[in-house]
Amino acid sequence: MDPITFRDDCVRPALEALNAWTTHAEMLVMGTAAVESGLKYTRQMGDGPALGYFQMEPDTFNDCWTNYLDFRPVLKALVLCTRNGEGPPNAEEMVTDHKFAAAMCRVRYMRVPSAIPIEPKAMAGYWKQHYNTVHGKGDSHHFVASWNRLLAPALYARID
Repeated sequence: MDPITFRDDCVRPALEALNAWTTHAEMLVMGTAAVESGLKYTRQMGDGPALGYFQMEPDTFNDCWTNYLDFRPVLKALVLCTRNGEGPPNAEEMVTDHKFAAAMCRVRYMRVPSAIPIEPKAMAGYWKQHYNTVHGKGDSHHFVASWNRLLAPALYARID
């Protein structure tokens, strides 16, 4: 997906719907999609469980609902308003509902007690620690490379 379209049609509207838009939140969510899927894949390569441009695993999705959103009814209602679907939300929706997937990515980061870094290079470490985790195969170099390849030409400054 084109990064400008993705930002304008999915990420920014999702963050605004959650009353959670800031420049840095937008950049972090965009960077997460860039490194996780290259804004290309909505299902994990190799039959893995990760879904959507943010490659969120169903277990993480379910944990966000049962251990975070269920205790925050106002935020939960705002997340539900980003969905195209009806009925109980499920992880599979993130494959086709990119605005909802962006909202879920932001919710995942809302659970982190530390603030989102201001500098994109620091966002790479923040992503690794709080989204990809120590068990994930990615590293901050992947984040920087994806940022520079996909986001810097169209949206943001390069990370050096």
